[in-house]
This record gives sequence, structure tokens and C-alpha cells, in this order.
Amino acid sequence: MKQADTAMYRAKSHGGSQFQFYEYGMEAELVRRVELERDLRKAIDKGELVLHYQPQINLKTGKLMGAEALVRWNHPERGFMSPEEFIPLAEESGLIIPLGEWVLNQSCQQIKLWINKGLDLDFVAVNLSGHQMKQAYLLELIKNYLDSHQLDAKHIQLEMTESVMATESESCLNLLNDLKEMGISVAIDDFGTGYSSSLSYLTKFPVDTLKIDHSFITNLPDDKDSATVTSGIIALAHKLGMQVIAEGVESEVQRDFLLQEQCDWIQGYLTSRPPRLKSLKPGSILIIQ
Repeated sequence: MKQADTAMYRAKSHGGSQFQFYEYGMEAELVRRVELERDLRKAIDKGELVLHYQPQINLKTGKLMGAEALVRWNHPERGFMSPEEFIPLAEESGLIIPLGEWVLNQSCQQIKLWINKGLDLDFVAVNLSGHQMKQAYLLELIKNYLDSHQLDAKHIQLEMTESVMATESESCLNLLNDLKEMGISVAIDDFGTGYSSSLSYLTKFPVDTLKIDHSFITNLPDDKDSATVTSGIIALAHKLGMQVIAEGVESEVQRDFLLQEQCDWIQGYLTSRPPRLKSLKPGSILIIQ
């Protein structure tokens, strides 16, 4: 029975709606997940979560336009943990709600500090999960954060994946319309990796920016399929009046291809690894850690 329960928890951790046979070592994995969830519940109050900000650069001018807030967990025993190691656990346990609220509040606070110090930054981009979108108080929460930090709504951009937009279609449309009225911009993250029907949402939802997933950028410009998809996304977005950000740009040849295809912005290790706060300074053009 214990092994059956262990297999059930493994199936749930992989999204549910599937079966899973018991395998040796599952108990150790389950214990690790339980311990991580326990630690994550305390991480916010103990100050273990930190935000790194990856700059988004105007491809034509080289000017710093925005920065994406990326959460990291400085675990007291495991050291720095990437989002891939704890965000799925946060989503499964419901901890993504307080975690997401902390990220949004900290991002509002930080960009206000940068603006006060003279940094010419248009916005900070914050990821929004499907669980957060379902919260009835989300709009009120955002308004409260903006008011408490005396921050104009235009300085916050919310990112959501196309799969979330597809599964939460009606509620998402209402939310995006309300955000638009507030003056908050919206970006579709990891574009091109979600639902095959996602193109219909581009004409339905008030979206400002498409972010091309790094999987299409990695093999540019040699891979013809990736080049074709990337060029097509850029052209489509511009036809619909949207801006385009390419994620995961790591080489000059990738940058040159994107510039040739008239991509608007880039982010990735070519311009900067996600720097800590001290790396973003007033007057900076390219932020390189």
C-alpha cells in the first residue's frame, strides 16, 4: 500500500491524469519533495528568496528597455536553486500564490527605486501563473502594490504562457482587458511551444508582446526550420501591432540574424546573465555581468 501511495504521488507530481508504476528510489524522491515543500513554506518569511533581473535590450539601439524578474531560492543547505527545481512544486502545493505575490511586490518596489535613482527603464516583466490568474482579488492586489509604491502601471509587464491563456480562455480575456485598462502591458511567454490553436488567441486577446521561446533561437541561423519559424513569428507579430522579444540569445550570429529579421528586443547571456540588483546602474547601456 505504501508503494502504491508513493507511485500515486509521483503521478501527481507529473501533472496527474496518468498512471505510474512503483520504481525503486521513489520513496527518497518523495521524502525530498516533502522536505522541499516544508522549506519553501518558510522561505519567504526567512528571506531566502531573491530576484535576479535579466535585461531586455533594444536590438537596434543597444539601449536597456526592460528587465525580467527571475526568482531564485537561496536554500540554506542546497544553495541557489533555479526555478525549474521549485516552481513546479510551488504550483502543485499552492505555494505559487504567496510566492507570486512576493515577486510582484518586490518587482514594484525595485523598479521604483531604480526610477528614483535615474535609471531609464521602461518596465519590469513579472511572470504570472495560471493559479494566480484564478484569484478573484488579483486586480485589487496589483492596484494595491502600485499604489503603495507610487508606481505608474506602465512600468509593470505581466508575462503568461500561451498554454495558460488557452486553458483559461474566458477568464483570461476578462483579466487582460482589465489589465489593459489599468495601463499594464502583457506578454505571451515561450511563444511557439504551446497549443496549436494559439494563433486564434492573438487576434482575441489584448497582447502587447510576443516572446519567442529560446528553443527556436538556440540553433539559429543554421537550422532552417528554426529560422523559418522565428522569421514567421516576428512578421506575424508586427502585422498584428505587437513587439517581439527573443529569449535565450547567446551568440553574435543569433543576434545578427534577429536584427536582420527586425526583431525588436533580445535577452539572454549574450547581453547579460541575470544580474543581481547591484549590476543594474543608472546610465547603463548594456549590462554585462
